[in-house]
Amino acid sequence: MTFTLIQDAACEEEVRKSRFLALAAPVTTVEAAMAFIDRVSVPTATHNCWAWKLGNQYRFNDDGEPGGTAGRPILAAIEGQDCDQVVVVVIRWYGGIKLGTGGLVRAYGGCAARCLQQADKQPLVVRQDYGFACTYAEWPLIKARLAALAVLVLAEDYQALEIDLRIAVEPQRRDEVATLLSNLSSGRIVMRAL
Repeated sequence: MTFTLIQDAACEEEVRKSRFLALAAPVTTVEAAMAFIDRVSVPTATHNCWAWKLGNQYRFNDDGEPGGTAGRPILAAIEGQDCDQVVVVVIRWYGGIKLGTGGLVRAYGGCAARCLQQADKQPLVVRQDYGFACTYAEWPLIKARLAALAVLVLAEDYQALEIDLRIAVEPQRRDEVATLLSNLSSGRIVMRAL
């Protein structure tokens, strides 16, 4: 099962006089991930290394540390904690003692992993968007039945004679929801993928 964060999280530790601060947040878009990185990065810190993962998309940055010693271990921590739709920034203030490549990998990856371990998480439920139209009279019953199936109503567009709806359905419930809508409307409502 994959998880995402409920809210922002932080973890701070010291490794051989260098201070590391990991900051993590849930994100749903690349733009949101980059905005978080820009917002929390400290210009006076020695390094602001980061990684984010959104489904099959991911990016990481070593911000001047030797290649593969910061961003990639942060991404590995995200994946190791079964997280998705998450961004993690690890800020380092150099303390005067070189850690070596192995020490950097352990420090960045370990700090990111501890931050995610301590964070409040929730299962990430993937849903597909669908649309359909129903009459005003049908809507109260349909709305109640959809709520019982954990279907999210994303948009309600009220027209003259009917309501155009956009919903989000878990893939394993798609057929059940389509059958429900068809049965409640005597076959008139057909759910379409958006």
